[in-house]
Parts: sequence; structure tokens; C-alpha cells
Amino acid sequence: MTHQFPGLSPEQKKELSDIAQRIVAPGKGILAADESTGTMAKRLQKINVENTEENRRCFREILFSSDPSIANSIGGVIFFHETLYQKSDSGKLFPQVVKEKGIVVGIKVDKGTAGLNGTDGETTTQGLDGLSERCAQYKKDGCDFAKWRCVLKISDGCPSALAIAENANVLARYASICQQNGLVPIVEPEILPDGNHDLQRCQYVTEKVLAAVYKALNDHHVYLEGTLLKPNMVTAGHSCTKKYTPEDVALATVTTLRRTVPAAVPGICFLSGGQSEEEASLNLNAMNQVPLHRPWKLTFSYGRALQASALAAWLGKDANKKAAQEAFCSRAKINGLASKGEYKPATPASQAAMQSLYTASYVY
Repeated sequence: MTHQFPGLSPEQKKELSDIAQRIVAPGKGILAADESTGTMAKRLQKINVENTEENRRCFREILFSSDPSIANSIGGVIFFHETLYQKSDSGKLFPQVVKEKGIVVGIKVDKGTAGLNGTDGETTTQGLDGLSERCAQYKKDGCDFAKWRCVLKISDGCPSALAIAENANVLARYASICQQNGLVPIVEPEILPDGNHDLQRCQYVTEKVLAAVYKALNDHHVYLEGTLLKPNMVTAGHSCTKKYTPEDVALATVTTLRRTVPAAVPGICFLSGGQSEEEASLNLNAMNQVPLHRPWKLTFSYGRALQASALAAWLGKDANKKAAQEAFCSRAKINGLASKGEYKPATPASQAAMQSLYTASYVY
């Protein structure tokens, strides 16, 4: 028999709900700057910059010290552990720099994926051990939300029932632990775009995965008003020969979310999943124009799709700092408009913005 034991106090619930609402205030989304050291190596390699701690700090300094107006489009920034304790050129800790702009500080807390034996290369995500203590420390160090990424894939036999159930359960445990420590959990069940499946297959799988995730969150007594969802958009596989319009993607995605995500969730912040900067913006814009009721904010939590043009402009040179910041601010502003369905592409997008950012079997 189900029996309700006390979980979060009314004060804890209010704090979590307020944080979530601040992050997804109208016209705002999330900058995902939580790439691991290994992932940053790949980004920097593309512009022939050495992957040192100082170079990683320099690039993030460019993003975080951008014009204060960035706070009109960015409600939250997800940090990587290293970055949380780095300082700006002026000697201020990065979280302080971001907070002074009125932006909420978040932290990636998972420890990467681990194989599920007996499956076709499917994974679960590790990092639950010691998570409560880490969350408590991060809260003391200025964080108000967290992120945990689970990864599923589409193929003939995937995702398996085991992978769906295991990842849903792990996300729910993580979310529950975060909330006990005053952090809003971003729940991220990413279905990779790898494969030649069509839009309909992705929609079917995304519905099954999200339904399982919300069942698990309910089972674990997670307070939905104090959470955010970070899902994939419903798109065809990267190798699918049939091409779909942003309107196709938008309708399939919003339909899926309406069937699976409770209205209590304040916001859905899409991952860009290797789409080009422009594609990610156009798809988000189209979702906010779909003529269906949307009880949650539909916004962004982009890494590559907010940083690609800035990286291409920077090239590791001090002299290019301003140009890189302008490129970043421009993308942020575009996505802020897209989160309200108000983006109208006026000029042709730059080469960097049109470039696919897809990486097979993407590891964060």
C-alpha cells in the first residue's frame, strides 16, 4: 500500500520551484559549458589550440565575461567541476561572475556512462555513490541546479526494456538526491541521433523513454515543479535519407511531450544533439509556433549550438576575444527569440552556424 512519508518541506519546495522558474523565465535558456576535459580537447583541436587548463579557462572566460545583456537570453549556466573553481582575468571565481549577471549556476554531477552487460552496447550512467555529499558541497559553493546525462540509442534491438528501465531509475535517484540538497535536477535522457531511423521511429522511442522516466520520478517522490527536462528533439536519424522540415520536427516533438511530460514541469530545455547552430534555433522556434497547447516553457540547453561560432571566431587568440563574444551573444539572442517563437532569420547564417556539429556516439 502506498503511504506518503514526509519528503521535502514547503520551504524546500518553494526554493526549488523558484530556481527552476528563474532558469526558464520567458526568453531564457541554458548555456551548457560543462564539457569534460576530454571533450574540450576535441573542441580545441578543431581550432588548433592546445588543450591546457589555461586555454579551457580562457575560452570559458570569453563566454562568462560577455556583455551583461546576455542575461536576457541565458537563465542558467552548467559548469564542469574544474570550471567552478577557476577565476576570471580579474581574479573573481567564475560562479561569482555569472551570478553578478543574474544568471543561475549549475553543475554536471554524473561520472559518465558504463556498459550494461548482455545488451547491444547500451549503457547506464554512474555517479550515485557519494552524490549527496557532492551536491551538498556544490550548493555551498554557489550552485543551485545540477545536470545528469543518460544515453539511449535507436537500432534494431535498442533501446531495450532493460536500458529504458535502468536509466529511468538512475535519473530518478539522482533527481531525488539533488532535491534533498537544494539543487534543481535537470533530467536528461538523451536518445542519440545515430542511425538511419525515420522521424516516426524516433517519436515512438522518445515517447516510451519519457513515459518510463516520469513513472520513475513519480515512484521516487520527486517534486516535478522543482525539476527541468533536457530531452532530445524528435528528429530522424543522422543517416536517414528522408529530410524533414523544422515544422515536421516541431510537431512530432511537441506531440511526444504532450503525451508524456506532466504539466507540473516548469520547462523543457532541449539539447542540440549535434545539429548545426542554425538548425537548432529554427527547430526550437518552430516548436514555439506549433498550434497546440504547451503547458511548459520550451527552451534550450545548448553546448555546441551556442559555442561553435564563438570558437571559430576565437581561434585561441586574445585579439579575437571581442569577436568571439559577439558571436556567442548573437547565438544566445537568437535562441532567446526562438524560445518565444519570435526568431525571424534576416541575414543568411554564417558558415560556422550552418556547420553540422554531429559526432557519432557522442560522449560528453
